[in-house]
Amino acid sequence: MRKAIALTMATVMALSLAACGGSGSSTTTAQSGGTSTAAETSTVANKDKPLIWFNRQPSNSTTGELDQAALSFNDNTYYVGFDANQGAELQGQMVKDYIEAHADTIDRNGDGVIGYVLAIGDIGHNDSIARTRGVRSALGTAVEGDNGIVSDPVGVNTDGTATAVQDGTIEVNGTTYTVRELASQEMKNSAGATWDAGTAGNAITTWAASLGDQIDIVVSNNDGMGMAMFNSWSRANSVPTFGYDANADAVAAIAEGYGGTISQHADVQAYLTLRLIRNALDGVDINTGIATEDDAGNVLSDDVYYYDEASRSYYALNVAVTADNYEDYLDSTVPYAPVSNQLDSATHAEKSVWLDIYNAADNFLSATYQPLLQKYDDLLNLKVDYIGGDGQNESNITNRLGNPSQYDAFAINMVKTDNATSYTALLSQ
Repeated sequence: MRKAIALTMATVMALSLAACGGSGSSTTTAQSGGTSTAAETSTVANKDKPLIWFNRQPSNSTTGELDQAALSFNDNTYYVGFDANQGAELQGQMVKDYIEAHADTIDRNGDGVIGYVLAIGDIGHNDSIARTRGVRSALGTAVEGDNGIVSDPVGVNTDGTATAVQDGTIEVNGTTYTVRELASQEMKNSAGATWDAGTAGNAITTWAASLGDQIDIVVSNNDGMGMAMFNSWSRANSVPTFGYDANADAVAAIAEGYGGTISQHADVQAYLTLRLIRNALDGVDINTGIATEDDAGNVLSDDVYYYDEASRSYYALNVAVTADNYEDYLDSTVPYAPVSNQLDSATHAEKSVWLDIYNAADNFLSATYQPLLQKYDDLLNLKVDYIGGDGQNESNITNRLGNPSQYDAFAINMVKTDNATSYTALLSQ
């Protein structure tokens, strides 16, 4: 397992998907915005305060090239996410393993073709790109392009002639099956929001009307879209559906036929997001309570995360959640046990943090990530203002950062990965 030490991975593509809520002593403004109640905190310049990017890594949405200027904005700037490529490979392998284990029943119309449809979250998001590539690579449907495996949607591909994919094959017990991506599209709604569950639910209904029993597998870049398709069509037609994020409703649905999902260790990510802020504000080694045990006994092992020094990024590792282990993941909002000890407020005084989530309606961030953050903010003695965006416009979030001097630190989840300067410009004023 990779260790939490410097690795040379400047091309790592890691970002992940989005939320809202409220609890504890934190001031929560995720749904309606509002004005912070935090008092003026210090004379430290805003440009020098701790800044944690999370869930969306500053990068070029077309090429995936990391925005090193944003990642090194100041000495206490880091990114927290998960290993997108490792998770994508796990998802693809999970689908392949399922096909191989159920080869005798999965081909619903007996035509020798295992047909799948794919819900793509955001064609410009590194996580979405990685997951699409991971599935296509595992199933043999990937096509190499100028920038690696093509991740473009194919529309409808009933005859297997689409140029963005090719037909793959899987051999099981002496029988060779053709594997075909029958249809795929970006799930963007009319207002421009991506990763849209409603759009995915409509898409599967449309696909089913034309493709019928050619659809043997449903795959989604996340559980929000996956569950929309499962509830709209897959469950009633006993078609296994695979998602990503290990949202509580998706994990519970495995008992009802949902094929599986991937846990990106949101509990570890949420902890890292706030722990890095806590350490920077305390003036201690940045890996306190991470690689090395803190005074309360909190510490992470190197089989759940690693640090990439080149990109100043902390990545959680992923775990496949299937019928074999789903009962261990039914509650996705429980803090990770090894880092769930309360810090002493006498030595770790309360500090004020501004934190935004790009889309208050996103299922993963609203139902999993933010509830975890709200538990960790209490444990780490941080007073957090949670700001929920609309998933469409950066200004919907930045307009509510009118007085950054009120805060000791910032945690930022962008709408688009290209837009880091929308935030750093405000902090540099």
